[in-house]
Amino acid sequence: MFDLTGRTALVTGGGRGLGLEMAKALAKAGASVAINGRDRSALEAAGDQVGSEGITLEVAPGDVVTDAAEILAAATRSTGRLDILIHAVGERDRRGTDDMDAAGFAALINTDLTAAYGMAKAALPYLRRSNAGRLIFVTSIAAFAARAGDPAYTAAKGGLGALTRSLAVELGSDSLTVNAIAPGWFATETNAALAADPVVQQFVDFRIPLKRWGRPEEIAPAAVFLASPASSFVNGITLTVDGGMTVQM
Repeated sequence: MFDLTGRTALVTGGGRGLGLEMAKALAKAGASVAINGRDRSALEAAGDQVGSEGITLEVAPGDVVTDAAEILAAATRSTGRLDILIHAVGERDRRGTDDMDAAGFAALINTDLTAAYGMAKAALPYLRRSNAGRLIFVTSIAAFAARAGDPAYTAAKGGLGALTRSLAVELGSDSLTVNAIAPGWFATETNAALAADPVVQQFVDFRIPLKRWGRPEEIAPAAVFLASPASSFVNGITLTVDGGMTVQM
């Protein structure tokens, strides 16, 4: 049910953090996997890093905002097909409304939401030709739980959740499903300083029922599930992986 042998996958934002963990998991499940990011050398370094684990990752460099066609061409060069797209690219601009102008707001929406639509649209012909196409967006718990001073990111991730539902209704079929993963607080490289801060840990103890940060590899099973035959009747959901943070009052 979780075997991805013979499938080809692309993970945008797959050069590090949660994206890389998901890419590794898909490869371990048997898929041929390409990772995307803007920096080819960083992608190649990530590929070398996981090579010691017996994992081979192709690279598909490019900016998802402008280079969707080129990214997909690189990702499908070896196999001529694409069965799984996990769109994990995301940027953050932590400026509140008083400090962020409309141009800054639009720029983040463009990167985190509009580019996701563009990648999905460009990948659609490939996914439709697959007998088990999987389109998976990586959103955030910010899609349904806001924090002050973060309007653009919250709006973008909320929109990405809505886009997931819309495309699931529009495109869903026996051979194509559309779902999302909403990660909570994970101790990735980006969050290393916060994860080591004892004051932040007090907040984690209070807000997360498991009383700890997520380990990056703990996102991987959600990705494999939604990419695999096991999720064949799962369509239009957002699977939250947050240690219970969003269900605690």
